[in-house]
Amino acid sequence: MSSQSDVRFTDFKSDKQPTWCPGCGDFGTMNGMMKGLAETGNDPDNTFVVAGIGCSGKIGTYMHSYALHGVHGRALPVGTGVKMARPDIEVMVAGGDGDGYSIGSGHFVHAVRRNVDMSYVVMDNRIYGLTKGQASPTSRSDFETSTTPEGPKQPPVNPLALALASGATFIAQSFASDALRHQEIIQEAIEHDGFGFVNVFSPCVTFNDVDTYDYFRDSLVDLQEDEDHDATNYEDAKEVILDADKEYQGIMYQDENSVPYHEQHGVTEDMSEIPDGAPEDAMDLVREFY
Repeated sequence: MSSQSDVRFTDFKSDKQPTWCPGCGDFGTMNGMMKGLAETGNDPDNTFVVAGIGCSGKIGTYMHSYALHGVHGRALPVGTGVKMARPDIEVMVAGGDGDGYSIGSGHFVHAVRRNVDMSYVVMDNRIYGLTKGQASPTSRSDFETSTTPEGPKQPPVNPLALALASGATFIAQSFASDALRHQEIIQEAIEHDGFGFVNVFSPCVTFNDVDTYDYFRDSLVDLQEDEDHDATNYEDAKEVILDADKEYQGIMYQDENSVPYHEQHGVTEDMSEIPDGAPEDAMDLVREFY
C-alpha cells in the first residue's frame, strides 16, 4: 500500500473509454470509487475490482487495477474468494440493482453476514438499463415500462433493510452527482473493518425519467449534514432504513466493534500460491464419487 501522497485517483483510470450513455450516473459513481481508493492509500497494484453484469459490469475495464468481470449475480463470491486468498489486498465489488438484488440477492445476504473485509458498491438506477428499460427489484410499484405497462405492482426491494437484517456492520447510501459526499462515503466503506456496503443512487438518463438527478437533488436528506443521526445506534439506523417516505444519504449504520471474517477465522496468510500437483489422495476421493 502506498502513502496517500504517492497516489492520485487518475492512477486508477484505464486507457479504455467508457461506453455508458452521456450523463449516466455510473461516471460519477466510478470517479468516487477511484478517489476513495486513492485517498485511503491504495494503488492499482494492490487493488482487485470485481464487477457483475449490467451497465455497471464493465467498470473493471474502465478502472486500472486487477479486475474480473464475473457472471450475473456472482460478483460477491468472486470477491470473497479473492479476499480469502489474498487478505492483504483491497477488494472492491461493483454491480447494479438488478445484478445485486435479484439474481445475486442470495449471495448478497451471505456476503453481508460473513462480514468479509471488502467494499460493495451498488449502482442503483432502479431499472434494467443494459436490456433497454425493464423494471428492476428497486423500481417503484407503479413504474411503467414496456414489460410492466401498469407498473410491477410489487413493493420495491429495500436493500438497506435486507443488509441490516443479514447482520451488516456498515450500511450507507450516496448520490453519484454529489461528488465530494459520495467520495467520503465510499472512503469510509473502504476503511471499515468488515463488509462496507454502499447503495449509490446512479440515475439512468435513458430509460428512467422518474428517478432523475433533479428528483434526488430535491429529495435527498443527508443523515450526517441535515439530521442528528447516530450511525452507531442500531435502533436509529433501523428507523431511517425503514422510513419509506424519505430518500437518505449518508452512513446509516456502522458497528464500531466489527471484526472482519478473515480475522475471526485466522486467515492471514497468502493462499494464492498453489503447490504443483493435486493434494495427496485427492484423485482417490474423486474416483470414489465419480
